[in-house]
Amino acid sequence: FFDSVPQAPPDGILKLSVLSRADSDSRKVDLGVGAYRDDDGKPWVLPVVRRAERQLADSPAANHEYLPVGGVPELTSGAQTLIFGADSPATAEGRVYSIQTISGTGANMVGAVFLHQFKPQAGAAVYISRPTWGNHRSIFETAGHEVREYRYFNYATLTLDIDGLLEDLRAAPRGQTVVLHACAHNPTGIDPTEQQWAAIADVMEERGHLPFFDCAYQGFATGSVDRDAAAIRLFVRRGFEMLVAESFAKNMGLYGERTGCLHAVLRSSALLPAVSSQLNRVSRATISTASAYGAKVAAAVLQDPALYAEWLDNMEAMSARIREMRTALRSRLEALGTPGDWSHVTSQIGMFSFTGLSQAQVATLRDEYHLYMTDDGRISVAGLNTHNVDYVATAIDAVVRAAK
Repeated sequence: FFDSVPQAPPDGILKLSVLSRADSDSRKVDLGVGAYRDDDGKPWVLPVVRRAERQLADSPAANHEYLPVGGVPELTSGAQTLIFGADSPATAEGRVYSIQTISGTGANMVGAVFLHQFKPQAGAAVYISRPTWGNHRSIFETAGHEVREYRYFNYATLTLDIDGLLEDLRAAPRGQTVVLHACAHNPTGIDPTEQQWAAIADVMEERGHLPFFDCAYQGFATGSVDRDAAAIRLFVRRGFEMLVAESFAKNMGLYGERTGCLHAVLRSSALLPAVSSQLNRVSRATISTASAYGAKVAAAVLQDPALYAEWLDNMEAMSARIREMRTALRSRLEALGTPGDWSHVTSQIGMFSFTGLSQAQVATLRDEYHLYMTDDGRISVAGLNTHNVDYVATAIDAVVRAAK
């Protein structure tokens, strides 16, 4: 039965994690992991999450019963307000349905399966940016979609290729699904400006494309939940139907709790019963009901004004530390006189930075300096701290000079 199953290609991130864990060298720096670390390189449980956990543990109503198919209502309603804003016309008109998912990956998959079943497929494809999060292609292909790419990153200038992006979306057949990163683009750390987002919306509207936003870093990217959701809210104001995948892994540190939501923004509230029933059916067929613990923690944070205010402060602290590490890395590279322009390190935002290092340089950093980053030169800035940034800068300086 299984003799014809081919070997799957290796997952670059998982492979990197295995290599890093096996390296016992004291100089090792893991810049591949997509999780926040404190200045000692340790996982950080947000203080607000600890507070919410204690409240849940002390509640006499605490239990481990199954959730409804749609998830924890306090989570989905709070997430809806968080992503679209308290004054969103879509939520006010009752034309948004939100369902709890297994973090952002589950939200993407539920949306992908739903679209494959109900969006007209003749000539249709899902367009992802080049490059994008490593799991996007796998998710949409596994759900049965043809996946194509649109230009996003200019590898020569390390900037957004806005002209190529718009040209590719304009050249795509009408009515395609386009996956857009709401903020802190993974892996480049480069987001469109407000004016560029407006231009993207113009082309999307002109060509009748369906936006599928993936939002994994709201509040974590810039420190502002409103600023990080600005692109999504722009598209809502423009009247788009859309899907939005939302994760609480990064901004609440709930990585292993797999807490997220999928939001469907419809043109009319009359469509909500049918769409919600089918999204529930897809979720029921894949996970039955979502997991409860992380959802209850996130719901408590979103619904309690005091916890919510503390959460905003926690996110700003994480965002500020990452900005400090960007500044530190750039300043040290410039102090060393490392060949090249390193301004992109601080102009990019969010957890990740596209360094511009080649695959050969990345291999040298791994083999000779015990620095771990993805083959395309993407680093997790959260892996930097005051104890290792000098070593990282010195190592990068050495491999860049050796290539000149």
